[in-house]
Amino acid sequence: MKQRIITGALGIAIVLPIIFYGGIPFLLLTYLMATVALYEVFRMKKIRLISTPGLLSLAVLWIFLIPSKYNEVIGQFHFTKIEFVTMGILLCLTYTVASKNRFTFDDAGFAILSTLYVGIGFFYFNEVRDIKLTWVFYALFVIWATDSGAYFIGRSMGKKKLWPEISPNKTVEGFFGGVICALIVAVLFGIFSDIPASMPKLLIATAVLSVFGQIGDLVESALKRYYGVKDSGNILPGHGGVLDRFDSLLFVLPIMTFILIN
Repeated sequence: MKQRIITGALGIAIVLPIIFYGGIPFLLLTYLMATVALYEVFRMKKIRLISTPGLLSLAVLWIFLIPSKYNEVIGQFHFTKIEFVTMGILLCLTYTVASKNRFTFDDAGFAILSTLYVGIGFFYFNEVRDIKLTWVFYALFVIWATDSGAYFIGRSMGKKKLWPEISPNKTVEGFFGGVICALIVAVLFGIFSDIPASMPKLLIATAVLSVFGQIGDLVESALKRYYGVKDSGNILPGHGGVLDRFDSLLFVLPIMTFILIN
């Protein structure tokens, strides 16, 4: 627990100023975190990032992460970002032939889906920061409140297992406790912040985001359980890997953009 607290405090001290500052430092931070997260996913399946499919996936990830405000820069190459990503996917599939099926179609599917899984979430992390700083903190606090509520209420009142085959410690009571705590955060943001959303809309959206945040956590738990690993990595002592810390955010940020911001 001591190591977990120290790592958390150091992480906040480093990351929080970058989130406030935004701009290129924040963009570089998202690139770094997304790269580490992709490495962690690939390591579960024992695919090296420094390999032909790994480097192709990394190139697709980096192109995918380019913010919308830089689309004109990409346009100078006479290709859209989607066209670049599509070419990367086709090359990844082509490698199944070049490797004589040592890198299989299943491996290619894993690499492509993993890249999109990581890339979509971190792309929206930067997009949301460019739109409004308040949205970033709203998303973070909704996730923290959900996790804390699910943990403490689950431990004190939890009896019925939520999904024991995937995450044996999670309970139904903790699941709803997490949603309730997230709604409390939404009320506070609606009253005390400049978040541009009416209270009814904010409450409905927060309930949806809290649910999907917990689904994001379960998705990563299912991935780790399938590949027989406890944590996605060890870069954050006491917390595991980058994916362990951002699994909920990868789901929450895109959905928040769809239902609250757009």
